[in-house]
Amino acid sequence: MDGCRTLFVCLCFLISQGRIAETAQELLSWMRNMEQAKGRKLTSPAWQVEGLEQRLLNASFYGDKLSLETRTIQSLIFKLGCDFAGLALSSRTLEQVSQARVPHSMQFPAELTREACAARPRELRLICVYFFTTYFFQDESNSSLLNNYVLGAQLDRSHVDNLTEPVNISFWHNQSLEGYTLTCVFWKKGASKHHWGAWSPEGCRTEQPSPSQVLCHCNHLTYFAVLMQLSPAPLPEELQAPLEYLSLVGCSISVVASLLTIVLHLYARKLSDAVTHIHMNLHGSVLLLNVAFLLSATAAVAPVPGPACSALAATLHFALLSCQTWMAIEGFNLYLLLGRVYNVYIRRYALKLGALGWGVPALLVLLLLAVESSVYGPRVIPISRSLENGTILGNTSMCWLCSPEVHQVLVMGYSGVTSLFNLAVLAWALWALRRLWAQNRALSGRACRDAVTVLGLTVLLGTTWSLAFFSFGIFLLPQLFLFTIVNSLYGFFLFLWLFFQRCHSEAEAKAEMEAFSSSQMTQ
Repeated sequence: MDGCRTLFVCLCFLISQGRIAETAQELLSWMRNMEQAKGRKLTSPAWQVEGLEQRLLNASFYGDKLSLETRTIQSLIFKLGCDFAGLALSSRTLEQVSQARVPHSMQFPAELTREACAARPRELRLICVYFFTTYFFQDESNSSLLNNYVLGAQLDRSHVDNLTEPVNISFWHNQSLEGYTLTCVFWKKGASKHHWGAWSPEGCRTEQPSPSQVLCHCNHLTYFAVLMQLSPAPLPEELQAPLEYLSLVGCSISVVASLLTIVLHLYARKLSDAVTHIHMNLHGSVLLLNVAFLLSATAAVAPVPGPACSALAATLHFALLSCQTWMAIEGFNLYLLLGRVYNVYIRRYALKLGALGWGVPALLVLLLLAVESSVYGPRVIPISRSLENGTILGNTSMCWLCSPEVHQVLVMGYSGVTSLFNLAVLAWALWALRRLWAQNRALSGRACRDAVTVLGLTVLLGTTWSLAFFSFGIFLLPQLFLFTIVNSLYGFFLFLWLFFQRCHSEAEAKAEMEAFSSSQMTQ
């Protein structure tokens, strides 16, 4: 009888071992099928990833850990108890890990199981899935990830977030990462219309202990990666506060100045010529730009919902394009005034300029929204803080363009064209006035005055934006402060210029009236 019992126990053991082996083989088969399906795109990446998660959570195995690996996917399963004291995983110590891969690691705090065990004490299962490819996590921007690594973790079927002690994920690279903007991000399901998710920096803090290492501190479990962008160095944290203060003060002053100019113009109720019409529209675009910028800065401190942030970003972009367009119109009108004083007539000139100054920017923004509405939204701005043992990279955000390519074309490119045009008009106008002064020495005082007028108009209404193209190397810090001060006070400078121009015109008119009166009296 004892022999039969022993035989029965052995038979059960062999059957269970066969079932475990079959489970492992099923998991490996699923992982290999995921790799083979990459090129065919027969199934959605979301379904494949979620299917792997479910199979890992339901897998049967002996011991406390099971590790499975294919060419581009590695899966780990851990059995955890409520006495969990933390777990540190490193690619250097894990079994079956290819040593040719760049190292990575994950560290889980003891707090991980606290909430689940408080609800119902039981054995928990932690799964870790490492993807060494970006195929399953493609976003709309086709973002570049460090090493093409995506490291994920899940505790049972529960949602773990708001951890007081963060999960630490380390990524190493075989070369220095200097010159890149590095941002720790996680895969946010349902955050995109055309993909099953999108990368988001929420709840993650970026630190760079060495030039080749990135350390992510995140307060939740999901799939993590490091967003890698070739861009200028992050803004130093010690400069953030003064730049924000200068922007706030300068933009507020410009808002008051532009609003005052428009109100006084409307209050005067005078018929406007084309020049005054252009000036008032430029003030209107400056007013809209400063108000939208101040609202976007507020949204960076207190995040706004997605649709509201997108609408604010689109408004800010429209205001910037309008402002740049009206600058170019100022330059064009200046060319007409100086080059063809009495020899040009354009039918419905003011109406056509209004359609150009407001219509073209509106058309560009609406076209972007129609093609890809997600082009507007929260834009991450990296902030760096230097420490003795490395650099901590933080993030702030503002409602702006999310696509670097669109930013290069419809912000930097558009601004570059308008600034270059106004610079050319400035050079031509100064040359024309200098020739006029050389021809008639008696008008030297007037020529100098005209030169100052042209300089004030073209520099203050366009060329200062060209400072944006000097944000590199030794020019970076001076450019940041000079660009912030000059362009945030842009509306105020425009108000001063128009005020002095009006005072000068009134003084000339008064002098002419006095000269006419004196001539009448002498006759």
